[in-house]
Amino acid sequence: MAFSFDATNYETAKKTFRITVPEQFNFGFDVIDKHAEGEKKRALVWTDAAGKDVKEYTFQDISRLSNQAANALLSLGVKKGDRVFILLGRVPEWYFILVACHKIGAVIMPAPVILLSPDIEYRVRKGRANVVITNEANRSKVDEAMKKLDAPFLRQKLLVDGEAAGWHNFGRLMAAASPKLRRADVEPTAADDSFLIYFTSGTTKYPKMVHHLCSYPLGHLRTAGLWHSLTDRDLIWVVSDTGWAKSAWGLYGQWTIGAGLFVHNAEGRFNAKLTLELLTTKGVTAFCGPPTVYRMLILEDLSKYDYTAVRHFTSAGEPLNPEVIKVWKEATAKTIHEGYGQTETTVLVANYPFLPVKPGSMGKPLPDLTIDILDEDFKQVPVNEVGYICVKVNPARPVGIFESYLEDPEENKKVFQQGWYNTGDKAIKDDDGYFTFVGRGDDIIKASGYRIGPFEVESVIQEHPAVAENAVVASPDPIRGEIIKACIVLAPGQQASDKLVQEIQDFVKSRTAPYKYPREIEFMEELPKTVSGKIKRAVLRSREIEGKSGKRPGGQKV
Repeated sequence: MAFSFDATNYETAKKTFRITVPEQFNFGFDVIDKHAEGEKKRALVWTDAAGKDVKEYTFQDISRLSNQAANALLSLGVKKGDRVFILLGRVPEWYFILVACHKIGAVIMPAPVILLSPDIEYRVRKGRANVVITNEANRSKVDEAMKKLDAPFLRQKLLVDGEAAGWHNFGRLMAAASPKLRRADVEPTAADDSFLIYFTSGTTKYPKMVHHLCSYPLGHLRTAGLWHSLTDRDLIWVVSDTGWAKSAWGLYGQWTIGAGLFVHNAEGRFNAKLTLELLTTKGVTAFCGPPTVYRMLILEDLSKYDYTAVRHFTSAGEPLNPEVIKVWKEATAKTIHEGYGQTETTVLVANYPFLPVKPGSMGKPLPDLTIDILDEDFKQVPVNEVGYICVKVNPARPVGIFESYLEDPEENKKVFQQGWYNTGDKAIKDDDGYFTFVGRGDDIIKASGYRIGPFEVESVIQEHPAVAENAVVASPDPIRGEIIKACIVLAPGQQASDKLVQEIQDFVKSRTAPYKYPREIEFMEELPKTVSGKIKRAVLRSREIEGKSGKRPGGQKV
């Protein structure tokens, strides 16, 4: 379990960067407990929403607390292979419960706290969760989901911070549990055992289950060691909800290296001023945020803050406007290094500290991966032509690339072909080997960093009695990158109005996660379709790009 490389330049990194994966691997024992054996090093610096209450945890603390949490779970019969649905925000408990599950070999299913009861019901049912862990702030949503769910597979429900009928008090169980746990006390985990399941949105289906193996954390040595350029003395702040894969991008590789994590338990609307204050006063040395965050930060007076201690900035989630990078560099004297990857992978393409940055490009492939731009037949496309970003997975699948979409053989057959994994995202490779992102090959919408499948939103909108037909697409937005736009054909007898727009938006908000509601609605006589009756979303997306560029009127945005 190691990695080493010479980062003098990209070519030397390609020759020297290697990740060693042992046959048996357990992130809890082999990473957290290993760090706990040495000098006391900070593992987590946590602050509350106001940025006033600060708590620090060493690797010894995380080791001890995760042992107590693991023993508490073991006392309830939780075992290797059980699936644990975790709905917790950016609270300290999330981190040591996560490690506890890894130690006993339980398979975690993280979920964003912004989900509503229908989203929770779907994930618990689809993932066949054996255990649900949440807190009082989210319990009512889970209880509501459980009313609609016949789930004999669900054996235990745990609250980390309260009492409720039908729920175990996890805090009390932990307090009574032993702080000691040996590897011999639990079933061993091999590197290719089941580790984690993320739900990721699709365009014509409900969220798919992305399955990662126990070796997955080691793949993020690319993320933390190459792209984030971390050492064991760094403190990195990765802005992400705990339920999103971006959180894994800011945890596993970082802790494997021995770096500390800075976590701000942000609530409500994004506070740019507070973010800049915390960034420049809490000892953070590396920062990674989605483009939405940077776009909001540059609206503030950046000259008021001292960025000397923050040596490295990165961004991922969607392309970052070159203008934002320029403004940031002028104000902070620091370059934002973009990176590209997916829930299904670790970082795949990035701008590294040892690589000259080309404005507008997301950089070059990871040194130890074979990544190319291919067409639909998996043939290499010429330089400077658009194709799909594909990762070589045969004869050996690289560590960190997901194992499969669970229970979805058709999707697996589609994306894994001829020894390649097709990401479904399109890009161009130039003469120097730099990749520039073009767009998604499917219709996924990325709004403010959230990955949203149109089908999920369309399904809710279609339930409204005034709607005859609808299609959901991405619409360009200067702050959020993209917003959700709904193109709606009204049912007979219905009239378009501002009141109906608001009514439909409220209807969606009440039935799914708030970030999924359409911020813009356009009523149309009919939707463009193919001869076979399929909606031409590409036509609708093109209309949006033209409209936002001033070539045609836009819809109604609120």
